[in-house]
Amino acid sequence: MIVFPAIDLKGGQVVRLAEGDMDRATVYGDNPAAQAVLFAEAGSQFLHVVDLDGSFAGGPKNRAAVEAILEAFPGHVQLGGGIRTREAVEGWFDLGVSRVVMGSAALKDPQFVKDMAREFPGGIVVAVDARDGMVATEGWAEVSDVAVVDLARRFEDAGVASLLFTDIGRDGLLKGVNIEATVDLARRVDLPVIASGGVKGLDDIHVLALHANDGIEGVITGRALYEGRLDLAAAIAMAGRA
Repeated sequence: MIVFPAIDLKGGQVVRLAEGDMDRATVYGDNPAAQAVLFAEAGSQFLHVVDLDGSFAGGPKNRAAVEAILEAFPGHVQLGGGIRTREAVEGWFDLGVSRVVMGSAALKDPQFVKDMAREFPGGIVVAVDARDGMVATEGWAEVSDVAVVDLARRFEDAGVASLLFTDIGRDGLLKGVNIEATVDLARRVDLPVIASGGVKGLDDIHVLALHANDGIEGVITGRALYEGRLDLAAAIAMAGRA
């Protein structure tokens, strides 16, 4: 199982939100590239980056910070946040991003996402963000009437790399991952699932890793790392042992 340390970008700074609320942002640094280097030094070969401003604006807003991260980090960078056009997808891949995460577009223009998945094999991740089991979009500001599993199933044969499932009600709150919902989704769809939202310590990593055979591909963690509740090197080791 892959552990993805997260770098969320707001105004060029490294932040974490509580429940996806831009007004509840905690700033953890003003040098995203330096943070990426620290994660690499801890043994990470993968990084999850989110352009939070882009999520709400519907287009790239932290390009300079992402470029700096890509230059500094020697591994694979997975990027999300407001990626809703072909130009945006191609632009990020041209810069060196390994995988692009698409959320709002998956709900509102699924054919476009499927087209991108076929054009960039293994490069598109579909974000399925849930609030009380329903899909949320537009930087989590809007909640749809589409169930998470229904949206996920639309992309089973589309060639997407994986699903990124976030329980918004736990994101950034250190409440622990919603293991039950995440594993249930992985069992019900024929796509690998990346867990996100609420990681509070090694126990979450351990339990998720035990479900790798159920389709759990990885886990994203942010606040637990920044607040010293989770050691990245230990998490990577734990994920590799299960």
